[in-house]
Amino acid sequence: MLDLFHLVLQIAVILVAARLVGFLFQKIHQPQVMGEMVAGILLGPSLLGWLVPGVSAALFPPASLSYLNALSQVGLVVFMFVVGLALNPSDLHGYGHAAVLTSHVSIVAPFCLGGLTALYLYPRLSDDGVTFTGFALFMGAAMSITAFPVLARILTERGLLRSRMGTMAIACAAVDDVTGWCILAYIVVLVRVTHAARPAWVTIAGSLAYVLIMVFVVRRILPAFEREFRKRDRLSDNLVAVIVVLVLVSALATEWLGIHLLFGAFLMGAIMPKTQEFTHYLLHKFESVTVVLLLPLFFAFTGLRTRIGVGGGRAIWLYSAIVIVVAITGKLGGSMFAARLAGMPWREAASLGILMNTRGLMELVILNIGLDIGVISPAMFSIMVLMALVTTFMTTPLLEWVYPTRLLRAQMDAVHKNVA
Repeated sequence: MLDLFHLVLQIAVILVAARLVGFLFQKIHQPQVMGEMVAGILLGPSLLGWLVPGVSAALFPPASLSYLNALSQVGLVVFMFVVGLALNPSDLHGYGHAAVLTSHVSIVAPFCLGGLTALYLYPRLSDDGVTFTGFALFMGAAMSITAFPVLARILTERGLLRSRMGTMAIACAAVDDVTGWCILAYIVVLVRVTHAARPAWVTIAGSLAYVLIMVFVVRRILPAFEREFRKRDRLSDNLVAVIVVLVLVSALATEWLGIHLLFGAFLMGAIMPKTQEFTHYLLHKFESVTVVLLLPLFFAFTGLRTRIGVGGGRAIWLYSAIVIVVAITGKLGGSMFAARLAGMPWREAASLGILMNTRGLMELVILNIGLDIGVISPAMFSIMVLMALVTTFMTTPLLEWVYPTRLLRAQMDAVHKNVA
């Protein structure tokens, strides 16, 4: 039975913790979402369960977590729609060779290094229930992702979103996210079809048919929403409800096909009309409740599944250090050298590499999928969560050290004066 009092108490505690820790992180010039991620970890066994296990057990009993998970999954569906909505292919125009080279290297380098690292970690942190191929492919995909939403927020807070480096980073991150999710979709299908009741060809053919219908049929219907918005400068509640239903139906389709419901929500957002006013209107409609209420629940649920430093001895810290070094080397190093080869100055290339190394929330989404389908163990999950926190936390201070805001803004002002 649903204990409504307990669930509401959990939500209240999570929201207070997320707001407080998020506020503290803003004071040290970190994005608020970074603090919310850390708040979720602190509410789990890594801190609260370690310091006061009785309070932790009373507040988050195992029997109640399924309801918390259900709410967080609804939030993720809406959030992935928002991520897809924010992606705009036109951002790639004008960056040609540099964007293509940097984005591809920033996927290939960490993917290959992640696969090589799997050779060492698989016999130590996995078992025969998971194939080495599935484990290695997942490690590569998890190393390759860039947190597009967190990256955009960092650039906005620093006033760099419209700078050359900022728009380049957004363009590369957009390519990374789309490619990374395509790779992950393949991995999920590969893992799930081995245990699925339906044949593999049904999942593959159904997935192909679904994508074709979305791109060539549904995409042609969606501009009707934009036309209605232009007439009235708003959408009626009925039309907003229709958009929500379309997102849910798309999510259900991919879940039924054996991929994952988040892919359907992401694709629905990606094919929506991309005019600036319409996109901003929908983002405003969907972001508030999702970011303020539902995403902190996801962070808390992730934290309750994470056991950083709990059990495993010193070996766990060694494995964590290896994963963190490999992740930074592949993503930051690969992006930086690719950007330099494309003709960017060293300072800008290094800054772009630092930005591309931001993993944040998208990494947590991918890791939860991996744990749900059983391709990674709880210990590997905790190690990868720690890597996501470290690589996201280091972005702001490292960027300020390599490319101080005052210097970048002075260069932007000089460019504006020359144009004028």
